[in-house]
Amino acid sequence: MNCSLGVNAFRPGVQVAAHHFSKACSRLLVAAAPTTRCFSSTTLLPSRQWQANRGRLSSSTPFFGPSSIPRIAVRTLKFAARNRILIHYVDLPPNYKDEEGLPFRVDDLAAGEVLQLFGPGMTTPAANRLLKILHGRRVAGTLDDPVLKVNTAGYTPKDRRIALDYLRKNIHVDEVVNAGLRAEDELEALEKQQEEDAQAQAEGEDDVTKQLGYKSRFKVYEDDSEGLEESEKKKPEPQSVYGKSAFDAIRARNEAIWKEKLRKQEEERKKLEEEYKNGKAGPLAKADDTPKREVSAKRKEWEEWAMSDLKEPPKMPAWKRLLPSTVFVALLVAGFLTYSQLYVAPSRENRLWPDCPPAAATVAVLIGANVLIWFLWKVPVMWKPLLRYFLISPATPKAFSMLGAVFSHQVVWGHLIFNMPILWFFGTRLHDEVGRADFLTTYILSGSVGFLTSLFWLVLKGNFHMTTLGASGAIYGISAAYFWMHRFEGFKIFGLPPDPYTGVQGLAFIGLFGGLNIWGLFSKNHTMDVVSHLGGMVIGIIAGHLMEQKKKARLQGAGNTQLNLEDQKTGSGVLDTMLENK
Repeated sequence: MNCSLGVNAFRPGVQVAAHHFSKACSRLLVAAAPTTRCFSSTTLLPSRQWQANRGRLSSSTPFFGPSSIPRIAVRTLKFAARNRILIHYVDLPPNYKDEEGLPFRVDDLAAGEVLQLFGPGMTTPAANRLLKILHGRRVAGTLDDPVLKVNTAGYTPKDRRIALDYLRKNIHVDEVVNAGLRAEDELEALEKQQEEDAQAQAEGEDDVTKQLGYKSRFKVYEDDSEGLEESEKKKPEPQSVYGKSAFDAIRARNEAIWKEKLRKQEEERKKLEEEYKNGKAGPLAKADDTPKREVSAKRKEWEEWAMSDLKEPPKMPAWKRLLPSTVFVALLVAGFLTYSQLYVAPSRENRLWPDCPPAAATVAVLIGANVLIWFLWKVPVMWKPLLRYFLISPATPKAFSMLGAVFSHQVVWGHLIFNMPILWFFGTRLHDEVGRADFLTTYILSGSVGFLTSLFWLVLKGNFHMTTLGASGAIYGISAAYFWMHRFEGFKIFGLPPDPYTGVQGLAFIGLFGGLNIWGLFSKNHTMDVVSHLGGMVIGIIAGHLMEQKKKARLQGAGNTQLNLEDQKTGSGVLDTMLENK
């Protein structure tokens, strides 16, 4: 059973290529299963019987004639294996559409492969759709067809170039041969159309004569002088001395149809671009997505004012990018270590909020600072200083951003809402154990050193297009410090595990947090700054160890003082007894 491809015979100039394709197809035909799809093969028919047998002969009923008779290649469809990747024009299915394309491999690209190939700006469905469209055009020979560009207008030239390079590297397709075969079919279809039109005009001679105004006997050329003004008759158009032929009329009609088709496609393209700009649902959007609000002209002015004029990262060695931030963080470490040693907690009556516990007051101020910076990101006049000092950019790093980014969060509320409850939960508990000075030192240094670690990672890897911010590194630091100080104690979550089990030890939580971030470090799909998380955890563990030793020394000193007081009391009692005896 055959299914026709719907294309015409090759011209003699490309019969050799068609015969080459037919050999490969005939070998595949023997091994094909009954439940397979169609692929093309080639049947050689004698050119003398071509017109008579065109409708009833196929590759399953070959004509065996004398070898001296010239033969013409006829492309038909046979059964082929499932999931076969098409690379030849003769294999093009009859239901092929440019907007759907052709499969370029058995399975589509996974999310990780799309991220590695196109970067974070391309979704997985959009990437696979672009690859299918371009692979289909390579097979169909329409890569350079300007009419079809409307189907890929939503992609950037860079994305189209990356996709085409990937296909040319991994799927071998002879684009020149396919384009030539496509041109042969289109030319033959056009000639056939012209022949049919000419035949229809010959059959309806009277109607055609009346419509086109033929005056000659053979009805080949029309009289251009009829219906013209006298002045126009004196100045005939210098296009042709023979007048306007019937073929010229056919050509003009076809050109008018073609221009109308191009006009409609251009209108459709402009409509899609307008919908994309306004955020309406398009080919890459969900139908139930809410339209994006159009950006006002004033907002665009603020964005241009806040953004840098640099077209690319400035050329400089890595140490020049890292040295200022490293010195600033080193000064922060020295300053806060000194602060933790010299700080003396105020008495109750000297505190700003006497009725509020010190831990709650300190953590509430930190949360308030984070919320304030989050709101400032919504004020356009603050964009420029926030981008400079509260966002870490490895291309142009600023030293103060090592501290400012610790209090800065993304404009979307989810980042802030996720971090602040964790800061309250662990912050108040650690503050109650170690005091305000040691808690603030741990928080600030975990965040700053974590961001410095991330800056080193981004600069040395050359990822100058990335930025980072957030309190996650500082929160990981105080959490790691708290669990380290209770590393052998059991923690129950919602009363689980039940008694008599003691719960999960603090070391297990440290291992869990560290393992998740290390796994994310080597994952291609992560979007979090896991390097700053790991740097904050290391500082938190070091701080937890130092605070633990400091707490033991303080308790030991308090015990010695109590013993001295008891000894003094005992000595005074003995002296009183001796005096009484005297």
